[in-house]
Amino acid sequence: MKCSDEFEKYFGYEPDGEVFCPYRVCPLGAHTDHNRGLVTGFALDKGIGIAFSSREDGETRVKSTSFEGEKRWNINSVPGSRQGDWADYLRGAAAELKKKHSLVYGLNAFIDGSFSSGGLSSSAAVTLAFLNALCKVNGIKLSEKEYIETAQNAERNYVGVMCGTLDQSCEVLCRKGKLLYLDTLDGSYDLIEAGDNANPYEIGIFFSGLGHKLAGSKYNMRADELKSAAYAVKAFAGIEYGRFEETVMRDVERQTFDKYKDRLPDSFRKRAEHWFDECERVKNGVEAWKDGDIEAFGSLVNQSGLSSVKLWETGSEELTALTGILQKTDGVYGARFSGAGFGGCCVALTCPGKRDEIAFNVNKEYSRLFPQLEFSAAFCESSDGMKI
Repeated sequence: MKCSDEFEKYFGYEPDGEVFCPYRVCPLGAHTDHNRGLVTGFALDKGIGIAFSSREDGETRVKSTSFEGEKRWNINSVPGSRQGDWADYLRGAAAELKKKHSLVYGLNAFIDGSFSSGGLSSSAAVTLAFLNALCKVNGIKLSEKEYIETAQNAERNYVGVMCGTLDQSCEVLCRKGKLLYLDTLDGSYDLIEAGDNANPYEIGIFFSGLGHKLAGSKYNMRADELKSAAYAVKAFAGIEYGRFEETVMRDVERQTFDKYKDRLPDSFRKRAEHWFDECERVKNGVEAWKDGDIEAFGSLVNQSGLSSVKLWETGSEELTALTGILQKTDGVYGARFSGAGFGGCCVALTCPGKRDEIAFNVNKEYSRLFPQLEFSAAFCESSDGMKI
């Protein structure tokens, strides 16, 4: 990545170091982690790089190739609430780290991303990378679990996105060539190699040309609808339901939900049906992956994409169309949109030998439907999570 070169150009001297955090994709497990569901994921060989140097005065200066302007604050006086710009994730990381650790040194930092479009959890990647740099200059050592929780809390408490731990877990725990299978109830996970008979695959990223933003979108509302369904079903069933903010759908058995689902508002029922079905798809997908049945796994990814549209009721016209094009394209095992469907991209498991054909055919069809948008495609390998 070019962040070290850009750092030297901007600040006038060589950085002390550089950290990298990969992007992630979630083939199965869409919209489940915020209610303690099951997920799968890969880290990618593309991501966010940060070149940095320490500052003894506690000042923090951050520049990015993706955004105009420099952002500045002092590590000892992080603004108490979000400022409404791209650096809120970084301020949130500093604010969360300060709750448990003493921060003395600020830093100069230059950020560079492999892709400018969203939907691959670039927000979690830049938060984790910045945390890593901040820990290095302050001599702080965090465990993998602490990195995941601190980055998640930065998004939830500071930025206001009520995310689960999927993104952060993928970007820390994943290993090259293996599928992460994570239970977000307790953080337990497995790293699973595809069975011996598996067809070759790579991860295709197809950018819609639409910007991506979760804060201010309907992301939080969807999560609250699911939580409300769990709260209501527990009340109907006579289950102790406690505080609303602590309730998650993982508290409810499928048969209990099925007994009372017709008493729920339609939107609540749909969100819960997606959640239960998606967790089951994760289980089935893991077995298919172990058996080396990439086609069966891809079919489940297609079903996940359809459920995200029909039951989770997200996905723009453009992303829904792009998903449909991909699912009909020869050489694509399975596809769905990423980043909750609020702009960004679609991800797919694809056949490496048909890479050029896939890119050409998808571009041709998508550009015919949406000529005003700038479509692009990239093909990635899985990779290790962030080195800490």
